Amino acid sequence: MSRVGKVDRTTSESSISVQLDLDGTGQVEIDTGVPFYDHMLTAFGVHGSLDLKVQATGDVHIDAHHTVEDTAIVLGQALRQALGDKSGIRRFGDAWIPMDETLAHAAIDVSGRPYCVHLGEPEQFNSFTIGGNYPFVLTRHVFDSLSFHAQIALHVRVLHGRDPHHIAEAEYKAVARALRAATEPDPRAGGIPSTKGVL
Repeated sequence: MSRVGKVDRTTSESSISVQLDLDGTGQVEIDTGVPFYDHMLTAFGVHGSLDLKVQATGDVHIDAHHTVEDTAIVLGQALRQALGDKSGIRRFGDAWIPMDETLAHAAIDVSGRPYCVHLGEPEQFNSFTIGGNYPFVLTRHVFDSLSFHAQIALHVRVLHGRDPHHIAEAEYKAVARALRAATEPDPRAGGIPSTKGVL
């Protein structure tokens, strides 16, 4: 069964196209107009073993916010589409990712109930812009939007970190690895992984 999602979304602020294959090998084509976000989505696709294509244009001359958040919305929608009825998946996944001085943890439940808990980013970086184009605070918006539109429960924690680049990258990689674990087929189980019979 193909587990591919493809979603296009256009507003007055952005135009986004996302295609992903949950059973890919980490082949990525990313162009959002926000270079650091491209770097993060590339890491997300590679470490999540997703074949991921993202094409986005937006009002980045004003700020990266709209393009980054809208891309996360469409990414979540494509993920939800690719999951289908979620039959035969593990459902739960988590990952610990160290990156030099940084340690991040992510846990996912592909539950059908959107919820995001995001903790531990050092507050002194809230006004910091990574690479001159990606405000550090946008990472929380990305995970909020992804979890809501994919309808997953997502917990992300930063336990240690002093470099904003390392912190953001460890978070993206942790979410990618947790998602990979949660959505991969479970050879020991068939059907929907829920006592309710639906996710």
